[in-house]
Amino acid sequence: MELIKIENLSFGYSNSEEILKKINLVIEEGEFVCIVGENGSGKSTLIKCILGLNKVEDGTIKIQSRIGYLPQITDIQNNFPASIEEIVRSGTIPNNIKSILYSKEDKKKTKEIMEKLELYNLRKKCFYELSGGQKQRVLIARALCSTDKIIILDEPVNGLDPKIAVEIYELLKKLNEENNLTIVMISHDVHRVKKYASRIVEIENGRIIKDLPATEYKCGGEG
Repeated sequence: MELIKIENLSFGYSNSEEILKKINLVIEEGEFVCIVGENGSGKSTLIKCILGLNKVEDGTIKIQSRIGYLPQITDIQNNFPASIEEIVRSGTIPNNIKSILYSKEDKKKTKEIMEKLELYNLRKKCFYELSGGQKQRVLIARALCSTDKIIILDEPVNGLDPKIAVEIYELLKKLNEENNLTIVMISHDVHRVKKYASRIVEIENGRIIKDLPATEYKCGGEG
């Protein structure tokens, strides 16, 4: 099943040259897709177009499921005073946006996701009390509360200790395999993510130059 289908997408901010140029991309259910490329290549701009944060006028984007989103940790206030439980549960808001009250289903889903991500015993702690890896688990849990099918992550291990980064990758792979969760992840860490992704999409100067199974993608320096 196609969850995201992008056809002939071009995009540029007003009074600037095009950042994305004729992008064609399909994301299938159950894939673990890693989008790679140099800084300024258009990776984050593409994600903002998918999420509706950029207004697309040239080309089409069709989305078949609600998307959970995890921005870069640098975009999150580290001193946010809310508890883990409050932050995770807030991910259910798009499911009942006309109401300010959480349903029994929302509370049940929050509990199940916190248990799965080993956060339930920490649920009363404040976000600012957590380690970097724990914060990422909380934000992944929040993204999962808003979708059953697909999450998009922007550099989810940026700034984390290498050991913690591996734990986050392994968590994502587990969710992908055991829950059939579709994952789209921006990363500059292609050497490591090859082990976890099913597919690598490389963007250069606003164009897709490679779209390959991860097992066939060659990093710089590989034969």
